[in-house]
Formats: sequence, structure tokens, C-alpha cells
Amino acid sequence: MKKNVLRITAVLGLTTVLLNSCGPKENTPLVYFPDMYFPVAYDPLMKAQDAYSDHENEIPAFVKNSGATGLSPVEGSVAQNKDGIFEEGLKPKNVDEYNAGYDASKKMTASPLNPANAAKDIERGKILFDHTCAACHGTGGDGQGPIVQTGAFSGVPNYADREITVGSVHYVLTNGRNAMGSYAGQLNPGDRWRVAMYVMSAFKKGSAAPAAAAPATETTTETKK
Repeated sequence: MKKNVLRITAVLGLTTVLLNSCGPKENTPLVYFPDMYFPVAYDPLMKAQDAYSDHENEIPAFVKNSGATGLSPVEGSVAQNKDGIFEEGLKPKNVDEYNAGYDASKKMTASPLNPANAAKDIERGKILFDHTCAACHGTGGDGQGPIVQTGAFSGVPNYADREITVGSVHYVLTNGRNAMGSYAGQLNPGDRWRVAMYVMSAFKKGSAAPAAAAPATETTTETKK
């Protein structure tokens, strides 16, 4: 009889504890890290003054930024679109749109990147070309890369024999052409322009002049259309 009473008492006591621990969240007796227990939606553009108004130890970075919590990327982190060149909004949906875009790109003879950085851009373009394009196009731009030489792939043209501009090279890198697929997933817009500038500089006798400040805006606008 005593054993049954003890068992019933133990069950009732355990039940009471469990029910109390599962009570309403707004009235918990003790919470470890309440900011994690009661999450608040984070707005990167919000002002930090409300959240830290009751604390003396204000975060210096927020104070310097007028209280805004959206800060600059940490040094050494991967920058997103630091060139300020927006991705092309409309990709060609059919052959006619593609051909029209390709013909229009041939009229673009200047890169929209900052002309003051042309030397560095072409230097980076060479590195990207050697890593990304040379396997087929060859380091000399003659279409005799190692993949072509093995016989696994053919028909890669020699840049010297092509009527191309820096705009058309960028267009093909973005949208692909014939057997070549798009490289928009491997190279961001700025780097595709750098590769195009290097191609023109190295294989078309330096005809990759960067745009001046005013034409750059027009070129960028034309690219978006």
C-alpha cells in the first residue's frame, strides 16, 4: 500500500514539474540568453539607439555609423559587386533576341570600368583568362588550348581571325555562343569585362580602351537594355 502511494505521489510530482516547465513563454522564471529565446527580427538599416539606450557600453562601430547597424564588410571578406556594375536585367529568350543583342554588343568598343584602373583590370583579366578560358582558347588566344589539342573538342576560333569588340567578348562570356556556354556563373560582371579587356589587349592589338567617365554611364545603360 505504501509503495503504491509513493508511486502515485512521484508521478503527480513529476507531472507538476513538467507542466510548470512548459508554461507560457512570456512568464518564464529564468531564461539563458533571452535574445536567443525571444528572437527579434533584424533590420540591417535600423538604428541601434533603441536596443542599446539603457546600456552605457555602446558599440563604437554603431556610434560612428550614426547608430545604423548595417556596416561595411569586414576587411578580407568577399566583396559583392564592388565595381558597381549591375547584372544584365534581361537575358535573351530566343535566337532573334540573342542575335540582336550580339550585334548591339559589337558597337561597344569601351569597357564601363574605371579607366584609371585599366592596367590593373587587364592584369587581372589575364589571370582569369588563363584560369578559365585558356583550356580551350589557349594562352595565346589561338584556339589551341590543351583540351583542343587532345582532340576532345574542336572548332575554337582564333581571336586574331575574329571581328570582335570588348563588348561582344563580354556578351559571349555572359550569354555563351555556339558550343560555348555562359560563364556568368563563374565570373561576376566586372571580371567578365576584365577578361574581355585582356582579350582585346593581348590578341587584338590593344583595342580594349576603357570608357571615359561620361561614356561609361551610357555604356552601362546600353548593356542593361
